[in-house]
Amino acid sequence: MILFKFNNDSNISDWRIVDDVVMGGKSSGSFNLSNSGTGVFEGYVSLENNGGFSIVQFNFETKNVNALTTVVIKLKGDGKNYQFRVKSNTDDDFSYVVPFETTGDWQTITIPFDSMYPTFRGRKLDAVNFPGKSIEMIAFLIANKKEESFKLEIDSIILM
Repeated sequence: MILFKFNNDSNISDWRIVDDVVMGGKSSGSFNLSNSGTGVFEGYVSLENNGGFSIVQFNFETKNVNALTTVVIKLKGDGKNYQFRVKSNTDDDFSYVVPFETTGDWQTITIPFDSMYPTFRGRKLDAVNFPGKSIEMIAFLIANKKEESFKLEIDSIILM
């Protein structure tokens, strides 16, 4: 199941930035299409005012993923660490997350659903990993506890 495949005609209006400014921070992220038709999440993470994160998230109608087990993402990072996040229900306070490293080259990241653990505000919860029944939101987060610029280019997100 193709969740999102970027191209020059992609409608990215449902992709939304959430920065630490919601809690007084000064980080700033943006999400745009590149000239080659990829999604580009970039910006600057600031630690000022106890900040330190930027997220791009995509909400959509509930996808039943009972028969699927894995997320496959084609992306090109900047050598920094990120998190991929999902929510079964957008009303949930917590997300299921998995960290990943980027190399600066195009990569295919394969994430088994059962490797994604629940967190709330950066703290791992004592609960079961992602059960893989439904998804209503995905997100990419950068929060490396340091001030830094970042750039993550995304080609496709596929559920298998």
